[in-house]
Amino acid sequence: MATGIPRKRPNRDRGSSAQPRSDRPVDVVLSYPGKLSEAEVLQGREGTFVSLWPEVVEERVTNRLYCSDNLPVLLSLLNDKAVRGNVRLVYIDPPFSTGSIFQSRSQVDAYTDLVSGADFIEHLRRRLIVLRELLANDGSIYVHLDDNMVAQIKIVMDEVFGSDQFRNLITRKKCNPKNYTRKAFGNVSDFILFYTKSDDYVWSRPIEPWTEERALKEYEYIDRETGRRFKKVPVHAPGVRNGATGKLWRGKLPPPGKHWQYTPANLDEMDSRGEIFWSSNGNPRRKVYLDQSEGVGVQDMWLAFRDAHNQNVRVTGYPTEKNQDLLKRIILASSAKGDLVLDCFSGSGTTLAAAEELGRNWIGVDSSVEAIRTTLNRFAYGRAPMGDFVAKSPVEKSAPATLSLFPTETDRAKKRNSHTPISDFALFGTSPRNPELTKAVRRWNRTLPKTQG
Repeated sequence: MATGIPRKRPNRDRGSSAQPRSDRPVDVVLSYPGKLSEAEVLQGREGTFVSLWPEVVEERVTNRLYCSDNLPVLLSLLNDKAVRGNVRLVYIDPPFSTGSIFQSRSQVDAYTDLVSGADFIEHLRRRLIVLRELLANDGSIYVHLDDNMVAQIKIVMDEVFGSDQFRNLITRKKCNPKNYTRKAFGNVSDFILFYTKSDDYVWSRPIEPWTEERALKEYEYIDRETGRRFKKVPVHAPGVRNGATGKLWRGKLPPPGKHWQYTPANLDEMDSRGEIFWSSNGNPRRKVYLDQSEGVGVQDMWLAFRDAHNQNVRVTGYPTEKNQDLLKRIILASSAKGDLVLDCFSGSGTTLAAAEELGRNWIGVDSSVEAIRTTLNRFAYGRAPMGDFVAKSPVEKSAPATLSLFPTETDRAKKRNSHTPISDFALFGTSPRNPELTKAVRRWNRTLPKTQG
């Protein structure tokens, strides 16, 4: 659960009053060649973009997809009053500094991840600085990384957002156990850094519903009078207090180094309602009833959102595609319907599709044409079962292998009833003359009669 002063409902005054934070005291900073000041970053050259689809774009279109390096896009958004200070949530899954070139399942180069060391840190830091300015004052940012750079970027985010705005380092189980032969533990985790722009941020606490087994184990007692199932929890908390919560109650002081969680008057009221359990030696405990609990608050270890790992999972085939339910959890926790979600390393469009499904507005950016093609295909047809690619039928095995990003008419017919197409957005690029992007847009145009009718 996040610390600070979270709110259930957003403040609709979204103006950003944040100033560059380079003058804020920071205990630890990274020093390296080529590190620009925040002022230099924010004075960088913004991009200019042309509409690639549709031909006529509304003046203030909300949902946007950009094919471009993301820094010029972000700098241009600083001058957009509809965006600056209005982004409720940022999620980014940047390259992990792996030194690799990633391909889609059709063996097309999707993106390169060759930037490393200080270059990688500064590359991401500049984008984080601009993203901070785009965030609403009650906004949040989640940065997804692996163990190559999470420690360094944690220091950078402390510098950019303030160490007091750090909320969680979430550990995600990304895959099944590995059978390593090298001398190390199996690497099955990656990490998500969760920061907010201020202490007053949007937060809807995620809950995992009770299972019968877990509920019976944790709520092991039954109230004799009501038959309600309950558990016993302490009525004291760490820390010495000099006020009423540090005084005698029913002739007892709180344990050494602790205080009562409630004033003696409140404890008396709880006892009169039968909410205090007294042990055989006279120690009080509070009764917490199962029927008053919606479930278990989500902790910072996420085990249920592994990447595609079996043939029943629907995927786009884009490398490092994240589990869509992972994004849904983040979006539901840190935004409300109608809020603006931004992902400037949008890849296959997982964040954008999840935001659309949950009633949020969105902006996505990616420099890879393959990413944009994949996103357009996802918007039109959804995702395909992983088994469609891995395990082919006998007929498919005898036919020439053709891995088309855009499905056949037969494939489209199968999906039509299971996917709601996404077409309420505008696509922008740096030039209308990119042949690969132009080809992708033409294919997208062919889907419109079917997606809109």
